[in-house]
Amino acid sequence: MTALLVAALLLAALVAWAVVAYNRLVRLRNQVATAWSDIDVQLQRRHDLVPQLVAAVKGYAAHESAVLEAVTALRSRALGLQDPAELGQVEAELEQALGRLLLLREAYPDLKANENFARLQADLGDVEEHLQYARRFYNGAVRDLNDGVQRVPDVLVARSFGFREAAFFQAAADSRAAPVVELQR
Repeated sequence: MTALLVAALLLAALVAWAVVAYNRLVRLRNQVATAWSDIDVQLQRRHDLVPQLVAAVKGYAAHESAVLEAVTALRSRALGLQDPAELGQVEAELEQALGRLLLLREAYPDLKANENFARLQADLGDVEEHLQYARRFYNGAVRDLNDGVQRVPDVLVARSFGFREAAFFQAAADSRAAPVVELQR
């Protein structure tokens, strides 16, 4: 009788642990999804600003078409991506191209004084700041989920119920360098 009671208690403890582990993994997975949604919102705000910036610069720097075309093409590529690793690479390229676009204002004093361009530049700065916070939150949520999926004994529950590691959203290594701008006059 005692052995049966001990076995029943062990089984109950095992089931309780599995339920707790499962619920924690679900919470972590949902947190990653929520954090990704926050990044998506900021990326959409950035993507919405790009055409406005390009239009503002076009009138002043029409012969800088390579920069304008690069920004537009990268925005189009980024809009179609969902994979965090691939999107991170394209967004890093877009960030560099936007940096080159914003540096054009130094070569064109009229553009620098343009109120619309100044507002768009401030809006873009705000979006970049929010995007940085959203990336940090997302990567923290991914770290927590990945820890939960890899940690023993939780890995048994994770594998049994199909929980997978999530990809970090990171900028490419070369995107950390300052953009190189070559202005043609």
